[in-house]
Amino acid sequence: MDDIKKEILSRKKAMALKSNIILSVLFLLLIITFFVSMNSGYIKLSPADTLRTLLGGGSDKENLILFYFRLPRIVIAVLIGAGLSTSGCIIQTVTKNPLSDPGLLGINSGAGLMVILYIITADTKSFFSVFTMPFLALTGAGITAVIVYNLSKKKDEGILPVRMVLTGVAVQAGISAATTLIVVKLDETQYDFVAKWQAGSIWGSNWKFVLALLPWIIILLPYIFSKSKILDVINLGEDVAVGLGVNIENERKKILAVSVALAAASVAVSGSISFVGLIGPHLARRLVGPKHSLLIPAAALSGALLVSLADVFSRVILQPSEIPTGIMVSVIGAPYFLYLLANLKGR
Repeated sequence: MDDIKKEILSRKKAMALKSNIILSVLFLLLIITFFVSMNSGYIKLSPADTLRTLLGGGSDKENLILFYFRLPRIVIAVLIGAGLSTSGCIIQTVTKNPLSDPGLLGINSGAGLMVILYIITADTKSFFSVFTMPFLALTGAGITAVIVYNLSKKKDEGILPVRMVLTGVAVQAGISAATTLIVVKLDETQYDFVAKWQAGSIWGSNWKFVLALLPWIIILLPYIFSKSKILDVINLGEDVAVGLGVNIENERKKILAVSVALAAASVAVSGSISFVGLIGPHLARRLVGPKHSLLIPAAALSGALLVSLADVFSRVILQPSEIPTGIMVSVIGAPYFLYLLANLKGR
């Protein structure tokens, strides 16, 4: 018996060590991508120029390029990648649906519709308007999530995963139709903005938008991490959760509300970027397994890395023009979604 316990303990230590190494590698890759991104763009900055500028020795031109154009965009790419991926991870766990994603379920579209309405009708030049957008996005995303959640739920069977995907696609189509009706009446400048937003351009690339998004990420991510054990219990099934004394319905609603808030705040400054909440959690789950104390940070790092890499490629492939970051993510995400559908077909 003692030998079996030692073997189990040894395996747990080995798995924990492996997971910590994977998290460290993901973090290191994100740091490398961060520095590569600072050197990527139409106007070249060598690594030496970048380091000199970071240390305060750059010219006015170099300071302008690095501190006012590139760094805010890079930080926002990291934040929205972490936010969207963590949101997708939580939604997949709570709904037990491996295809769940804030974009596929219409949550991003609902948030975006409110942001677009605000931008084309309100005074967005005010400093405080930037901080208003995440709250408006949360309103749109919350309404959409409630609709999808209620339509996907059956009284005796709970949430049906396939029904949720189909409902989300239908709701997203309806919101897209409403957005199209709005776009028809826009002037040229407003139309250009909406087109860029729908393509997933990281349009809010200045420090005001970083300040608007940062509090949502640094408050909600630790809260979700604190719910790791609850999420592990939910993952085991409703009967087990109830048997362990977890108020499953109450916890599910709170956690889903936080995941919707993460997605809404991210969409408010990034535009419509889909598939991050699908790919990030799946990659993290393959790397560290289903334990949420490891899965949540792995998902956040994977999402941040994915959006950061997509942003780098979007700026260098067709220089001096740029491809919207959302399109680059979709180039990866759409085939992966089809791959998941093919694997889940038998189930």
